[in-house]
Amino acid sequence: MVYDFDTFVSRDQTNSVKWEFMQMFEPKATPETIPMWVADMDFPCAQPILEALHKRVDRAIFGYSSHHTSEYYRAVCGWFQRRFNWNVDSVSIVFSPGVVPAIGYLIDLLTEPGDGVIIQPPVYYPFKSKIEVYGRKVVNNPLLYQNGTYSMDYEDLELKAKDPKNKLLILCSPHNPVGRVWSKEELQTLGDICFQHNVFIISDEIHFDLVRKGVIHTPLEKLFPKQKERIITTTAPSKTFNLAGLQLANIIIHDPEIRDKWYAYVRDRLSINGPNALSIVAAQAAYTHGEEWLEAVLAYLDENIKFLQSFLAKHLPKVKLVPLEGTYLAWLDFTAYGFPQEELVRRIVHEAKVLLEDGTLFGEEGKGFMRMNIATTRSILDEALARMAKVLT
Repeated sequence: MVYDFDTFVSRDQTNSVKWEFMQMFEPKATPETIPMWVADMDFPCAQPILEALHKRVDRAIFGYSSHHTSEYYRAVCGWFQRRFNWNVDSVSIVFSPGVVPAIGYLIDLLTEPGDGVIIQPPVYYPFKSKIEVYGRKVVNNPLLYQNGTYSMDYEDLELKAKDPKNKLLILCSPHNPVGRVWSKEELQTLGDICFQHNVFIISDEIHFDLVRKGVIHTPLEKLFPKQKERIITTTAPSKTFNLAGLQLANIIIHDPEIRDKWYAYVRDRLSINGPNALSIVAAQAAYTHGEEWLEAVLAYLDENIKFLQSFLAKHLPKVKLVPLEGTYLAWLDFTAYGFPQEELVRRIVHEAKVLLEDGTLFGEEGKGFMRMNIATTRSILDEALARMAKVLT
């Protein structure tokens, strides 16, 4: 079927965090502010998911529910196999209400208070906050920014991994916010360093479906079949199909002992028994029938990126778009203006009324940068960029 992503679907009175509650994130936001911050698309849900949800609602009962069915696991594992040629045993898949909560639980399960956890800033800021909340030490292995793109600093990673106090690395793949889709060679080098020094890896691959045409995402564990029990992969349909409000993630834990600890932790300590009735249906429908919708979204995002590149080249040539290989989160380099970060935020967020995310949220390495969610209609993207151009030129 034909999907229309140019027509804006109002988020008014939908309890939208992105639109209706943006002042909780930015107190100076106003009703005129265009929200382009949190990773939430402005596109209508895929029709097959809506149809499945309507059928489930018509059943009229929403009691305690479980996802442990052959239909559910066929949908999830079938998606992994079709999209990535990645064979995952359904026994290894455990439920979490989200990837961020799962990362917190895993930090608590895999490390002890005071242990070091390695991250690669500028990186998704809940990584740092979860490490700190659980009393672990944040160990930064900053990415290298050279010639307008990012790469991993393996020499520094080796030094950090050699320290026996550093027990865990959280990998962001594809990387949020810098948009890198790591190559097989890059992932192989990272894994070799970590496993040589007995560093466990949590691989956050929630954006794995959202890559540009011709770009290939490789699940980390595919490269290390003999070490896959030392890798936990976090996935979810939430970013791919914009289902974050339904709160379901699939976490892949191959080590049976860790899996048993997980079940004891989430069931006994946290009293989390399973997903809700609607999230099960939505995820199953998304992974079974949502491919056509996703391909249409990816094509629209590719065109949004071209539009963004063209606008910047014509109206804001000092702003550099870091190559966006994956995600729909543009990482914009404003350093050529020489503004202090506070002035950059003031001009764009407060004066232009375009709510981008301050790059320093992702670490000090984000100074001079801002993150922009481009998963919106072309007209909204155009208006936001025009507003930015007025306050920057």
